[in-house]
Amino acid sequence: MAVTPALPSPRPSRRGVADRPPPDWELVYKRNYIERLKRDRPPMNVRDELPELIARGYEDIPEEDIVRLYWWALAHDKPKIGTFMVRVKVAGGLVSVAQLRALARITREYGRDEAELTSRQGIQLHWVPLAKLPDVMNEIEAAGLTTNGGEGDTVRNITGCPVAGLTADEPFDVTPVIREVAAHFYGNPEFSNLPRKHKYTIAACAAQCNAPEISDVALLAVKRDGREGFALRIGGGMTNTPRISRDIGVFIPREQTIEVLEAVTNAWQRDLRYRISRAKARIKFMMDDYGPGGMRTKIEEVLGRRLEDGEAPEPEVDADHLGVHPQRQHGLVYIGVSVPSGLITGTKLETLADLISSYGGDLRFTRQQNFILANVPAERVEDVTATLREIGYDLGRGRAFGRSVACTSHQFCNYSVAETKGKLDELLVGLTGRYGAEQLGDLGVHMDGCPHACAQHWIGEIGLQGTTTRLDSGERVEAYDLTVGGGLGTRTAIGRRLLRRVPTGEINGVMDRLVGAWLAERDSSGGSDYRMGDFCNAHSDDELIAIANGAAAGEAATDTSVAVRLPGPVLPLVNGEDRVDVQAATVGEALAAVAARFPEFGATVLPGGQVAEAFLVAIGDDDIRGLDGLATPVQPDMDIVIVMAMSGG
Repeated sequence: MAVTPALPSPRPSRRGVADRPPPDWELVYKRNYIERLKRDRPPMNVRDELPELIARGYEDIPEEDIVRLYWWALAHDKPKIGTFMVRVKVAGGLVSVAQLRALARITREYGRDEAELTSRQGIQLHWVPLAKLPDVMNEIEAAGLTTNGGEGDTVRNITGCPVAGLTADEPFDVTPVIREVAAHFYGNPEFSNLPRKHKYTIAACAAQCNAPEISDVALLAVKRDGREGFALRIGGGMTNTPRISRDIGVFIPREQTIEVLEAVTNAWQRDLRYRISRAKARIKFMMDDYGPGGMRTKIEEVLGRRLEDGEAPEPEVDADHLGVHPQRQHGLVYIGVSVPSGLITGTKLETLADLISSYGGDLRFTRQQNFILANVPAERVEDVTATLREIGYDLGRGRAFGRSVACTSHQFCNYSVAETKGKLDELLVGLTGRYGAEQLGDLGVHMDGCPHACAQHWIGEIGLQGTTTRLDSGERVEAYDLTVGGGLGTRTAIGRRLLRRVPTGEINGVMDRLVGAWLAERDSSGGSDYRMGDFCNAHSDDELIAIANGAAAGEAATDTSVAVRLPGPVLPLVNGEDRVDVQAATVGEALAAVAARFPEFGATVLPGGQVAEAFLVAIGDDDIRGLDGLATPVQPDMDIVIVMAMSGG
């Protein structure tokens, strides 16, 4: 079947912040179901209610209580049969041997010996029965870790460079700062009722491997006149409308870190404009409205004083910390180990704990779903790597496996509509077999199952977002939207969407043609540093589409329809279609067209021609209630997104 090229989606105009009257809590509670829920039934209290919920039985638990469980990083697996995902926060990704043993035991006992490393340096397991949740949480806390705030409207796991304290080029070791910030914010009731999730990252890495560009709040370590401190970037994020964070031009002395982070977070959470709609509830939208200078002013107003001027450093190099590297500590090295798709087992965690304890080291999770063995004596490298090979982690397998990321996938996630982890492994194995691991080099493929972008497909050299499509035969199959040219560090860029709805049976060929063309061009030019992202940026969309489709430029048909994107929980109402293409001039016409095709959708989402309270409708990240409502005009190739109002993420 023909693969449809993607056109840039126009954004509707909306009134600027200065034109909008300040809202009050009455309006917030009227518009935002989650805000009412948090007011009436504070989610942090749900842990104390677990015995009652367990006694009631999973089938009788109201959906609002399932949402409240998110604040303790407990989310129901798919299918909804009473088992849960449990996400563990690991500040900075650093775990001791004792903590690793505890995680191994918990994974084996409660998670069927299966776990996955996350893109925020944590770890999560599945299959946990409702009745076992209190036991799991108690054991996690006994190990000095927590689930508190791993989901919900909280300060999420604080990330950093996984080799903090090990390298010679960092201004200072920020590990103690990460621990102080985590101790202050994790579970703090003043920061557990935020407009939505809030992500800090703190690092001193010269490569800025911790992704400050896509974090809500990023502290970058600097030294100024001999003083240790931080520059501050704000406003990064992914999902439907990705943003790169921006430097607000300040220097924060180290001893003021928590005070300033409080001011940043309070400036945002106290501005009720960002509580009216969950579609606009991230700090990146405040940065959109006020800009770096305005954000600084708002923060200083909360602080009651001016901040010192400063400037955020640029990344000096690119690094993923894979492989064997000397530490600044004489005679020691660290070993970065790729974990394809982040999948690991409790049994392997126990083996790693035994290995680490034999030389007195520690383990660090990375944001790319890998791990690092730190403080390895140089004379132990050979036997350590041999042990890694024995449990399936061969350092020679290829860097692409460690640089590529996949979300939880549709096996467990209720929002994902396409396979990611297994499909990513299939793609990389195929490409490696055809071209060789050394040829693929640093290729990074990011694969998401839905628009939430947990695997950050927007910043992958190649990004894949799961969707569905119908073949010419009428059969509905998994498919992927494809973006190209993304990157972080010295190559920071948001990828551009190239193709829509490539069937799963065709995506391997599309990837093969793109990667093959890149390698041929790199080899002919003799430039070993010519990355996949460079190749994509050197070619027009038409040229890349032709390469991907194996056709002449301009042969693919242009899609002029409007797409209504539907989240996973709604799919039973629309016969499994996560995307319905219609011809429409307004949002209302588009939704009415979907309702006419799927009456159950109309009765549930659009009763009486109005959007039901349980749902939001957005164009990109713009809630239509802040535009012209159902009368908001739409243009060809624009996405209308249905959002669950009760989403806790």
